[in-house]
Amino acid sequence: PHQDPERETGGQKDAGDWPASRCDNDRMRTTVTLDPDVAAAVEDIREAEALGMSEAINALIRRALVRRPPRPPFVQRTYARGLRVDVDNVAEALELLDGPEGR
Repeated sequence: PHQDPERETGGQKDAGDWPASRCDNDRMRTTVTLDPDVAAAVEDIREAEALGMSEAINALIRRALVRRPPRPPFVQRTYARGLRVDVDNVAEALELLDGPEGR
């Protein structure tokens, strides 16, 4: 267990005495604030898998850490329609595409 440097030095503590995190046997104990949607997801996992709070949070984090396969790059598909539109003048292009009644 972690020794409290303040208790050991009679109330005086040096910043170098405190560990960066409270680790014991490769486990870290910390306090976090969960947003409502995350808390609900943790609770769902706890109920579905009969886990404790820590186990459910670890399961949720591990699932998020799983790398998804990369998505193929997006390629815009185009089709030759035989219609050529000059888009230098947007108003003319819209009139050509929509017709005069499209105004």
